[in-house]
Amino acid sequence: MAIAASEPVIAWGEHEGRRVARVDGCDIVQCDVCGFRHVLPLPDAVKLEQAYRELYYSEEKPAFLVHAGEDQDWAQLAQTDRLEIFESLLGRGRLLDIGSGPGFFLKAAQARGWQVLGVEPSRQAAAHARTLGVDVVEGFFNAQTAGSLGVFDVVHLNNVLEHLPDPIGTLTLAREVLKQGGLICVGVPNDFSPFQIAARASLGADEWWIVPSHHLNYFDFASAAALLERLGFRVAERTTSFPMELFLLMGEDYTKNGALGRTCHAKRKRIDQALEAAGLKEERRAFYRALANAGMGREAVLIAVKS
Repeated sequence: MAIAASEPVIAWGEHEGRRVARVDGCDIVQCDVCGFRHVLPLPDAVKLEQAYRELYYSEEKPAFLVHAGEDQDWAQLAQTDRLEIFESLLGRGRLLDIGSGPGFFLKAAQARGWQVLGVEPSRQAAAHARTLGVDVVEGFFNAQTAGSLGVFDVVHLNNVLEHLPDPIGTLTLAREVLKQGGLICVGVPNDFSPFQIAARASLGADEWWIVPSHHLNYFDFASAAALLERLGFRVAERTTSFPMELFLLMGEDYTKNGALGRTCHAKRKRIDQALEAAGLKEERRAFYRALANAGMGREAVLIAVKS
């Protein structure tokens, strides 16, 4: 996305970059220091941790655990895709899921023979994961806790980095608990994507995907891959999920309508499940790899090797 030269350069602490958007009093900048878009000013880390520990699933996302359970039959398709990629690259071993949420990915991995451990700050989500029979440490993955967890063959972070005030620090710590030749899998929203830009222009809408109260960082395939490579990883695989923005381009504006959003989500689930039911698993996977290689799709999922 081209940044207008008229946009100001914002500096805050060690961060500096040209503004790409301003939402709810927060500037989103293309940070020259970090190499990806993020909010300025960054929130207080202590207050943020308290919110994720107690409030995220009770107040901010009260329906998330219910929806995650309803979606699991569909979500397990992507979970299996990732696990089969891990197994093709290094076999099975010990897997750490940082920000493990309700625990469904851990359960899917454990059922395939992986030794699994989750780290999850939310009391409600960690409790739910334990009902599935998986081991979860309730707390944050940080310098104080990382050293006690051991060493892993795979570290998985799905929908985590966009929430963190210091994603570079978290990835650096993740690298330290990963075996040489081990894998890291990062999944983040693919923001400022071509489909989003086109849908915004078509609707005459604001950037609905910018939510500073939840998402501090805004990655795409290029910036996520560049960050991993900068930290000593080699990207081996890329994939994505069905681009929800296509529904916007077809006239179904779910951006301010949660019920319509769930209806559109149900449609994309049916597409994936129909392909799977027809025995077209590899074609479904190839479709999402092709979208990812074009920088498109709803999320950017990268699997990288510790070099």
